[in-house]
Amino acid sequence: MEETLEKYALEHINDYADLIKFKSISAQNLELPETANYLAQIFSELGAVCVKKLGAKTAPIVFAEFNGNDPTKTILFYHHYDVQPPEPLEKWDSEPFEPTIHEGKLFARGASDNKGELIARLLLVKYFQAHGGLPVNVKFFVEGQEEIGSPQIEEIVTQNKALLKADACIWEGGGKNNSDNYQIVGGMRGISVFDVEVRTADVDLHSSLASYAENAAWRLIRGLATLRDDQGHVLVEGFYDDIEPLSDQEIKAVKNSDFDLEKVKKRAGLRKTISQDPKFELVNQPTLTINGLDAGYQGSGIKTVIPHLAKAKLDCRLSPSQNPKKIATLIQAHFNKHGFADLKVHYRLGELGFRSEMNDPFVALVLKEATKIYGKDTKYLPNSAGGGPAEIFGKTLKLPILAFGVTYAGSQVHSPNEHIRLADFGQGTQLLGEILTAYGNN
Repeated sequence: MEETLEKYALEHINDYADLIKFKSISAQNLELPETANYLAQIFSELGAVCVKKLGAKTAPIVFAEFNGNDPTKTILFYHHYDVQPPEPLEKWDSEPFEPTIHEGKLFARGASDNKGELIARLLLVKYFQAHGGLPVNVKFFVEGQEEIGSPQIEEIVTQNKALLKADACIWEGGGKNNSDNYQIVGGMRGISVFDVEVRTADVDLHSSLASYAENAAWRLIRGLATLRDDQGHVLVEGFYDDIEPLSDQEIKAVKNSDFDLEKVKKRAGLRKTISQDPKFELVNQPTLTINGLDAGYQGSGIKTVIPHLAKAKLDCRLSPSQNPKKIATLIQAHFNKHGFADLKVHYRLGELGFRSEMNDPFVALVLKEATKIYGKDTKYLPNSAGGGPAEIFGKTLKLPILAFGVTYAGSQVHSPNEHIRLADFGQGTQLLGEILTAYGNN
């Protein structure tokens, strides 16, 4: 009996474990060229007919192309090889960059996001190369700056439309949702990232002067508090204006989704929630989040000062139809209108959201194959709550984009003890093989 792809993937999961060992942290500009070199070498060893490095040498995008048995059909895989910093290190039960298998799980920074997924697809190619060839052409696009907003993507994709030409794109990440049912995702929300800063003096002052001297920390807190109410509703004029309603088909898909708030609360130890309808809000409603605050003295011991400078980092997760730069502009206008013109918004980065057309034949094919493996509880979601540069691929290359993979909702992405379950790794790799085979026969 021919060895299944699932069994092969589990037996060979360590073949490319060296990928995980690279400390490819884009936020710190660590080991990005080295990781790209490793991937280029692996693609060449796997028999790629074309391997190229695109973009900046400090964080090159690695492109690879493999010929399939049906030369008329091409699938594009999008991935990234950069990861988040591993801190806080004391919260890890094993070394973050040393892949560790324990109790049926693979632990490491990037195990879920996104190196484990990439390893699964490398093994997919390796398996098919040893078992009659890939059913269809396959292209890989692997970037090294996804975790810092993919600053090269728009230019590179636009300049290389012919090189990236394909019939459909399978995105990185995804798998089982928080109800442990397999989920196919057709896109993602957008994001706007910005800082807010206020100065109330040229230097920090002695706290005894608080009788008359304004405090930058208090000023910042009061200004930020005008942006949102206690239920999470954003109070910025025009903030919700550009949201396009979901189609009837998309509404049905969201209603059929099985997001379970109680399970999320239990898993995260979440004490308080604010959403009235999280299933729909995660798909098509924007958010406003304070990511961090910085003001005054934060060292050990006591230092009684009035901070002269206060900063905050914020992001907005956006409906796919909203514009990231416009959102930052609206927030500055809100501060100006409400007596906080001294609070300055500094726009950092943004990504537009994207949704694939649900009636695309490739969507139907993927759902059919996923249901065969994972059963009738397989779900489709129009877009995820997270973001990424999918819009650039979808708009420029005119492709349906679907995200699904080998991870699950409890993988602790971006957190200590990030991991994937081996069973999910095997099943998810098998699914991808079935999809390529079915697409080749379609």
